[in-house]
Amino acid sequence: MSCRPMIFTDLDGTLLDHYSYDFSPAQPMLSWLAEQNIPVIPATSKTLAELLVWRSRLSSQGPFMVENGAAIYLPKTADCAPPDGLIEKDGFWVQEFVATRQTWIDLVEQLRPQFNGCFRSFTELGIAGIAQLTGLTDEAANLASQRQYGEPVAWQGSDRDKQRFIDQVNAAGGQVLQGGRFLHISGNCNKGDAMNWLVAEYRRHWSPDTTLTTIAAGDSGNDRDMLERADIALIIPSPVHEPLSLQRQSGILRATTPGPTGWAEGIKQIMADLTGDTRPATATPLRNQHG
Repeated sequence: MSCRPMIFTDLDGTLLDHYSYDFSPAQPMLSWLAEQNIPVIPATSKTLAELLVWRSRLSSQGPFMVENGAAIYLPKTADCAPPDGLIEKDGFWVQEFVATRQTWIDLVEQLRPQFNGCFRSFTELGIAGIAQLTGLTDEAANLASQRQYGEPVAWQGSDRDKQRFIDQVNAAGGQVLQGGRFLHISGNCNKGDAMNWLVAEYRRHWSPDTTLTTIAAGDSGNDRDMLERADIALIIPSPVHEPLSLQRQSGILRATTPGPTGWAEGIKQIMADLTGDTRPATATPLRNQHG
């Protein structure tokens, strides 16, 4: 292989079906990637508690990022020494990029009087409310509620008020990322910054002659930074959002099918382009925007 691919992938609505959270259409491709020793790195708004479950379901053993790039977790079994400055937490080496959740809960509550009735926060919703909005079981909603670095809110007000809310959060030193279902209030972090940090660590430990190609897959606004910065962006259509637009003009593939089916089709085509290996199952042609 003339290059070493790294795949950074969103989960909800991308590798996982938006409604059912099923990923079975992508399973053959995931198995093939594992055989080729090509890392598939979850880059998600999900919590550590959720990722510990999904890593098992996806048979993923490598690093992952949580809460929209707020932190990166590296398995302590990795074959390299931990980078300087990482903390040991929950059996992982962890790189944190933002303040802890209570900071952002306090900010949301400070803004609430100005936006009465416009949103409901995770803290306010509780496990039952999260389950109702997401379709998760109570058990899964409990895992989703265990935020460490941010506070999601379900927006119920107007678009105009939403923009005012975002402006107020930004003015107070926070940041708002639009996910598949929620606005995520946290610090200055995103999936693109976290991806670049991890790529730099991989480069530091691999041979300097290694050509590393980053591939990012996502479907919504909180994936945009990652999709803009990766060598190749795979955009998955969403059943609930307008098509995602990027500033970049080249290196883009747009899947024609939502969720894991589109993910598998896109990764299939990218891998064939990079490696010349066409063994994974035949994929539906995509709209190719390579420049």
